[in-house]
Amino acid sequence: MLSVEETAIPAVKIITPRKFGDHRGFFSETWSRKASVEAGLDLDFVQDNQSLSAQVGTLRGLHFQSPPFAQDKLVRVIRGRILDVAVDIRTSSPTFGRHVAVELSAENWRQLLVPAGFAHGFATLEPNTEVLYKVTAPYEPDNDHGLAFDDPVLGIDWGLPPSEFTLSDKDREHPRLADMQRFFD
Repeated sequence: MLSVEETAIPAVKIITPRKFGDHRGFFSETWSRKASVEAGLDLDFVQDNQSLSAQVGTLRGLHFQSPPFAQDKLVRVIRGRILDVAVDIRTSSPTFGRHVAVELSAENWRQLLVPAGFAHGFATLEPNTEVLYKVTAPYEPDNDHGLAFDDPVLGIDWGLPPSEFTLSDKDREHPRLADMQRFFD
């Protein structure tokens, strides 16, 4: 059993699996195809990814893959805490250019479902944060793209000034929304 919550952008969902605890600790079925289908989420995950970010203020994103390797992502935190962000990059969508930001942590047990057609990124809020995410398409370098995390048009409040983030060189060079090639209708 899992709880599915709507966000300000209906395609993006907050999913919280049940957790069963006792004197030994806890057990949780963090993903079940059957429970997901029953909740209206028919996804075929093909790959699991894990990242460790040592420093607070590590920013990864905003990333996406273009068709035919576009990915749905189910993101969760197993240690630490992040601000997880999904930006709608579907040009025909009424929420094009808008975003959802959700805090995910090992403590709150929430997961964020980021559908294809969204750029995704996160900023770490605690040291040594570990993030796991499932994807519905394999990584394909030729279809790997990004969107500038600090584009003022997006209006994302990451909680820190851009100068205080630790980013990869690649993530510093992503185009702004107005300059980005359109991949999703």
